[in-house]
Amino acid sequence: MNIHEYQAKDILKSYGVAIQEGILANSPEEAVQAAQDLQAQTGTEWWVIKAQVHAGGRGKGGGIKLAKTLDEVREKAENIIGMNLVTKQTGEQGKHVHMVLVSQDVYYPGPSATAEFYMSVLLDRSSGRNIIVYSPEGGMDIEEVAEKSPEKIFKEEIHPGVGLQGFQARKIAFNLGLSGAAFKEMVKFVQALYAAYLGADASMFEINPVFKTSDDKIVAVDAKVNLDDNALFRHPKLAALRDEREEDPTEVEAGQYNLNYVKLDGNVGCMVNGAGLAMATMDIIKLSGGEPANFLDVGGTADAARVEQAFRIILKDSNVKAILVNIFGGIVRCDRVAQGVVDAYKNMGNIHVPIIVRLQGTNAKEAKTLIDESGLKVFSVIQLEEAAQKVAEVLA
Repeated sequence: MNIHEYQAKDILKSYGVAIQEGILANSPEEAVQAAQDLQAQTGTEWWVIKAQVHAGGRGKGGGIKLAKTLDEVREKAENIIGMNLVTKQTGEQGKHVHMVLVSQDVYYPGPSATAEFYMSVLLDRSSGRNIIVYSPEGGMDIEEVAEKSPEKIFKEEIHPGVGLQGFQARKIAFNLGLSGAAFKEMVKFVQALYAAYLGADASMFEINPVFKTSDDKIVAVDAKVNLDDNALFRHPKLAALRDEREEDPTEVEAGQYNLNYVKLDGNVGCMVNGAGLAMATMDIIKLSGGEPANFLDVGGTADAARVEQAFRIILKDSNVKAILVNIFGGIVRCDRVAQGVVDAYKNMGNIHVPIIVRLQGTNAKEAKTLIDESGLKVFSVIQLEEAAQKVAEVLA
């Protein structure tokens, strides 16, 4: 689950990570009040107005602006709130900005003796261990740094049995070229950041930039955090941070029916039970000349009602030209899924795309009979290869 910058910083601060202070505002008037309050709290002379959306690259898209007066705070907030922010991560459709974070300007009075670093904590799936990825080249796309200057990307692997060790935190500070007070501050920063990552059951913490102030303080200027959905049951307060406005409406609706759905850009909708089978089905669609329009796992206990809801969600995508249903009946009975396909077809009455159904496992023969005798425009197949061939035929 993605969260906003202001929420991520609240988590960091609760674990002792120094942050660029800020106050959330939902209107230009609130932004001015936030700026005044922030000035009283921190003494900041200037303010940074940041669009709060689930996407990176906000500055290049016009979603981050510096304001040097309260009039400028109002003006910048008016321009950002309500805008459609387009970045590399939002795609051409962009994201609507509902609110801004009014932050202190940690760069004031100038860049003298300051520095920016990149740092993230995440799971390295190849080793099964958490790693800290960091670079002295902060404030820019880490992908660009990795491509042009790979020698400036460092990694520190954390042993799960002993956790982050003191010498590792010191090694990170040393590799970032720090010394003196800044060195000590970075060691504390790294230790607190890793504690926050573990404590929140996160799948990623990314701080870009980590900023060294002119008086050798180390602060998180930005924060991108992804929380592990599977661990949210342990963190009801973190689960409450979810902002459905930032998510695809169809994916939100699918979640209400316990359907695992992710929208893609293809033309063949797929309905499958089990994540592994779903991935294989998407491969088959591509090999047949099509492009998967979605990932949709109906789960191991799919019944007729859930299958019908799955159809409704798939067909919300106008790009879908065909639907491939691929079910292995282990726990779920194939005849129940088949009945769901038939019921959905009859109840919806507006399915104008061909449906290919492959059902294998428990009661597969009965399921095929139900499909074949329905009289509907539903093609029943046995082998996965047949399914791929039929997809190619209907798309031709």
